[in-house]
Amino acid sequence: MATVHAPQDGHGAQAEPAALLRGFSLAEPPPAFFDDPHPYFDALRAHDPVHALAPGSVLLTRYEDLLAVYRSKDASSDKQREFGAKFGVGTPIHQHHTTSLVFNDPPLHTRVRRILMGALNQRAIARMEAGVVTLVERLLERLEASPAPDLIEDFAAQIPVEVIGNLLDIPREARGPLREWSLAILSALEPAPGEARLARANAAVSEFLVYLRELLAERARHPGDPEVDMLTRLMRGDSEGSLSAEELMHNCIFLLNAGHETTTNLIGNGAHALLTHRDQFERLAAEPVLIGSAVEELLRYESPIQLNNRLTTAALPVSDREIPPGTFVTLAIGAANRDPAVFDDPHRLDIARKPNNHLAFGQGAHACSGMNVARMEGRIALGALVQHFPRLELAGAPERDRRVRFRGFRRLPVRVR
Repeated sequence: MATVHAPQDGHGAQAEPAALLRGFSLAEPPPAFFDDPHPYFDALRAHDPVHALAPGSVLLTRYEDLLAVYRSKDASSDKQREFGAKFGVGTPIHQHHTTSLVFNDPPLHTRVRRILMGALNQRAIARMEAGVVTLVERLLERLEASPAPDLIEDFAAQIPVEVIGNLLDIPREARGPLREWSLAILSALEPAPGEARLARANAAVSEFLVYLRELLAERARHPGDPEVDMLTRLMRGDSEGSLSAEELMHNCIFLLNAGHETTTNLIGNGAHALLTHRDQFERLAAEPVLIGSAVEELLRYESPIQLNNRLTTAALPVSDREIPPGTFVTLAIGAANRDPAVFDDPHRLDIARKPNNHLAFGQGAHACSGMNVARMEGRIALGALVQHFPRLELAGAPERDRRVRFRGFRRLPVRVR
């Protein structure tokens, strides 16, 4: 088993695992957790792999335990009970998160996923690539011309909004509020979002729905080619059924949110990891053919989504015990992706790592529906960034996003040379 790398105490000595784990909570994590969660994850995985967060709620950190939950028929993704208590039944944010694909079980999940995946097929993704290449080249030119380039604001965050906007054929001049809505809605998923964050999330959902009603009405009057316009295709459904108006709107919101968060964090985290592991940056610059395995390793090393959740519907065996039915289970993806039982030297970044069966996109029936779009965007963006700016370097202290479910940066200042 790998050594547990613990933060230092006030006297410069490493803190003991017992001290790290005492009272550990995701609702109020230690301040050091935001900058580096892995000492805590290492301690949990080694000493308390089924950690009690609250009565009836546990946190899992071992790869095999997460895999067992992802594959179990007795682990539900339905969030009606959890989100009713957390958000308030009937609030806009509750309505959204209990209607979208990711937080539902069959039959709703099966029907919505079938229609979404039919529209998000490999041919559709292949058609998108040329546009992403052009977009990335344009953004790199802007970075080069900027006096103070920020890889998040000026690059990573721009790409998914444009890609999803193009996919749904949203007019470019109408895309301004999409990113802020997405951040507000997803921030409500934090373990303890607070009243101000929930108020922003509810307002964002309400404003987004008004926006979508107008967009859908216009598209109904002037439908696009369903082969290239995903929104028209989603509105039509498929041979087996269609989405209600409410389901359609909330899953359009889901598409933007999921695509935005995963891809922005993949590109931002990936760029930071490469810049702080110069040998890997230079290897990728010298061997661009490694970009595919590099993206997989960057997904593993700094997983864009750190936590997932399930509710047990029957007793579920994990590690050396059974989790009783009715238990809220939090899956620590970031911890599992650095499990030394699965990954050799897991804290080392290796862009040629194989095999690399990480869990960044989940597993099973609920594996991320947009994973291949995110991979494509990551390959193009990071590959072009390294090739275009082989002497790229950090130009100041990065600013971490202080959330625990999603891992990324608010700012990533760089020097383009």
